[in-house]
Amino acid sequence: MSIFLTEKSRVIVQGMTGSEGSKHTRRMLAAGTRVVGGVNPRKAGETVDFDGTSVPVFGSVADAMAETGADVSVIFVPPAFAKGAVVEAIDAGIPLAVVITEGIPVHDSTAFWAYAQGKQTRIIGPNCPGIISPGKSNAGIIPADISGPGRIGLVSKSGTLTYQMMYELRDIGFSTAIGIGGDPVIGTTHIDALQAFQDDPETDAIVMIGEIGGDAEERAAAYIKDNVTKPVVGYVAGFTAPEGKTMGHAGAIVSGSSGTAQAKKEALEAAGVRVGKTPSETARLMRDIIAGL
Repeated sequence: MSIFLTEKSRVIVQGMTGSEGSKHTRRMLAAGTRVVGGVNPRKAGETVDFDGTSVPVFGSVADAMAETGADVSVIFVPPAFAKGAVVEAIDAGIPLAVVITEGIPVHDSTAFWAYAQGKQTRIIGPNCPGIISPGKSNAGIIPADISGPGRIGLVSKSGTLTYQMMYELRDIGFSTAIGIGGDPVIGTTHIDALQAFQDDPETDAIVMIGEIGGDAEERAAAYIKDNVTKPVVGYVAGFTAPEGKTMGHAGAIVSGSSGTAQAKKEALEAAGVRVGKTPSETARLMRDIIAGL
């Protein structure tokens, strides 16, 4: 089983005819994803050929859903237009919107996050690599060939660390890997993914990757302590970050001791999470856990 994305997911791509959307639609199709349409109001009625697979272009998300039964949208729309694209997906009632776009103004992200509250659309991102259930479906930009299906669940703020962890544990494999993004305002959180992995009977253990800044990892630690019975290993990027310097993602803002890698590590360890000092050490901790199951 996988969380949020399965082999039955029917995916549309908002911005499919742009350079990034086109490139990654081709990669998603090659990974076996059921890409059933694209959205571009200026090119409605056209089709795009991806190595022999013809994908229709629709004028709106609502039209694409009505024609194809789509239940996932991957959004590659440029930052200035991303808010409108996400709101359109929410209005159409798409169950899952994966927002890949980087550089969306925080005000816009806050607006569409608030707009989604109480509606049926789950947002992943923005500024994220997306979600992959290896061997089943891939919605986003995660390389599909670095790992296979297995029984580890992975949730990560960092795209590149998602890829590294999948590669390090490729012989064991993953039920689902989800990159939630590192912006200050995101849709799906560590806690949302942890809950889903806890409820998934085919996920045996969980890797959680965080980074300096904010308090998301501390809140996730409190959730794990009270609600998660499966083994969790963690990694917090930023142990070597210079003090007082803003690093990396827009959400990596440290205030005093709050938000530091050490503070997050201590909170996670207090909740029973084994925390690695490096990604490779974190992978070794997971190997030890899997060997003992």
